Amino acid sequence: MSFKISVIVPTYNEEKNVWMLAQCLEDILSPINCFYEIIFVDDGSQDNTLTELEKLRQHNNSIHYISFSRNFGHQYALKAGLDMATGDCVISMDADLQHPPALLIPMIDKWQEGYDVVYTQRLEDAKLPFFKRVTSRAFYKLMNWLSDIEIEEGTADFRLMDKVVVNVFKQLPERDLFIRGLVKWMGFKQYCMPYEPNQRYSGTSKYSFKKMLLFALNGITSFSVKPLRLAMIIGFTLSLVSFSYAVFAFLSYLFTNWNTSGWTSVIMGVLFIGGLQLIMLGIIGEYIGKLFMQAKQRPSYIVKKNTLDESPTILTKKREFISSIIARQKID
Repeated sequence: MSFKISVIVPTYNEEKNVWMLAQCLEDILSPINCFYEIIFVDDGSQDNTLTELEKLRQHNNSIHYISFSRNFGHQYALKAGLDMATGDCVISMDADLQHPPALLIPMIDKWQEGYDVVYTQRLEDAKLPFFKRVTSRAFYKLMNWLSDIEIEEGTADFRLMDKVVVNVFKQLPERDLFIRGLVKWMGFKQYCMPYEPNQRYSGTSKYSFKKMLLFALNGITSFSVKPLRLAMIIGFTLSLVSFSYAVFAFLSYLFTNWNTSGWTSVIMGVLFIGGLQLIMLGIIGEYIGKLFMQAKQRPSYIVKKNTLDESPTILTKKREFISSIIARQKID
């Protein structure tokens, strides 16, 4: 039975990677008895990524691209691809070839066995910097402790989803996206596939420490109100301790003439309580900020150019028109 596969590839300054990835995907998908589309989502690249994608489109009609008006972020690039994909199953992966293209075949096999979601789990790479390994492990432990979902360490946005799951995802009105958490939250029949990442083909990581920190914060606050409850518990605990200390100081003053001397302990206590209050206000502000941005109802992304709307007939006429213009210029 014939089916269609959609592959979504978010790209940001990946001009040296898109041709190699496209060639690998063509070599893998062409022998399969299926239709396929490869959708590159250009997330406001500052290099020649869009130019290279336009060349790829001329080389293969099965390759499409979506170009954003500016950089909206990796998660929104994934969302745009999911919103516009038309396959019976949709596979998302990065453009730097660290996600092995060869893994697509076993992922498709598991999907045909009846799994709705086939997600991948990156095995620990000893070559990764120590700091990145420690922070990644700490994020997943903190995420699983504070949130209401369980995400395995090393889970990435390299996954396959059935069109039924994709259609459910499209209906979610989320503004601050943490897709790997949403996919886990939706449920369905899921299968975890471990993999060893390849070396980056070209370029450097686009995730700075600041972006990773904001991504982690967004993931934690998107799936739980436990941080708010934790802030409330700490507040009650400190109030109880402070009240107990006040009673102790008052009784000591009445019966023993005991008096606390020195301002150091007082200042330290005030600074500690003040800092804790600011942290709690920050946690509350994070949730209020999410509500504020959600209430604005702005679009998640703005598409500047999109080849998925071009039918084969329109595309052929467009190429014939461009060819005729070039021919006239040569004659002139």
